[in-house]
Amino acid sequence: MTNEVLNTEALAKWIGERMGSPSITVEIGGRPSGGFSAETLLVTARDAANTPFRFVVRLETPEPAVYPTQSDLVMPEIEIQYRIMDALRRDGIVPIAELLGYESDDRILGTPFFVMHHVDGVVPIESPPYSSEGFFTEMRPEQRTSLISSGLQEMARLHSLPLNTIDLGWLAPAGVTPGSKHLANLWKSFGDDELRGRSHPLLDSAWEAIAAELPSNERTGLCWGDPRPGNIIWNGTSPACLTDFEAACIGPPEFDLGWWLMFDRTMHELAGLDRLAGDPTRDEQRSIYFQHAGRPEIDTATHELFAAARYCVIVVRVMNRLEQRGLLPADSMVWRDNPASECLEMIIAERG
Repeated sequence: MTNEVLNTEALAKWIGERMGSPSITVEIGGRPSGGFSAETLLVTARDAANTPFRFVVRLETPEPAVYPTQSDLVMPEIEIQYRIMDALRRDGIVPIAELLGYESDDRILGTPFFVMHHVDGVVPIESPPYSSEGFFTEMRPEQRTSLISSGLQEMARLHSLPLNTIDLGWLAPAGVTPGSKHLANLWKSFGDDELRGRSHPLLDSAWEAIAAELPSNERTGLCWGDPRPGNIIWNGTSPACLTDFEAACIGPPEFDLGWWLMFDRTMHELAGLDRLAGDPTRDEQRSIYFQHAGRPEIDTATHELFAAARYCVIVVRVMNRLEQRGLLPADSMVWRDNPASECLEMIIAERG
């Protein structure tokens, strides 16, 4: 979708109806880059008095989702995101952007979409890593510690939510016992389909260890799916808004914690960067999380391995999509030879 084809008049009418202000005009202010699950627009709406209101519009893309389907319910991926954010917003335990509404009628903008209020703040950059450039490097050591601890605290709060009170049990398919075993099978099957018969020895080795080591009896609840500092809008060292729930699922808290810790590796060791003063080590972050969760600390090595395997699968999926767009040659090996595979290889090597 481009500025020329987006029906800004239709969007203005839609926003105006929900604001109770019929004389609304809309200007597109930007299109953040990155991400493959939805298109994002930053817009400013103005009423008859020229008062500005800043919104974020998320639009469904026509391409298949980057993540495996979690639910039996058939709905646009953008609707799944909205329903999760709406449930979290109504509960109020974690900071979520105020939502204006969801629209399933693709006749309005050509695709389903939802609109939320813009949240002021800063987001850690990831390319280059936030540990090398940006506001994180300008913080005092104690501020870095506070920021990471605050992010882990919000994740622990999200994990504390009872599913029966936030009405998100539909994320688990009927007849399936939610948990690590189901999620591992789901992701392996998804990855096998995306590999299309191609060999990925690192993933083969990882899946074998994951199947043997993941526990079958564990507490489960809502998982964020993609928790990392870059998916939080920050006001100083405090989270102002959690974002990006495309990969949300029902699983154990360690499913999320493993991803957070794996991603931390990509911002430090994998990038060849030393940890800045005050930036907690992964062992320290693990301890911080369990302190916030009020639970005894347990080992998360297998969940970090599982997270790296998921990262590899996502990259395979994304590279397949780029090939289908004609942006990669058919004989490209980037689906296998990439930083995600390097991360997985590093974790496997550390296991001995």
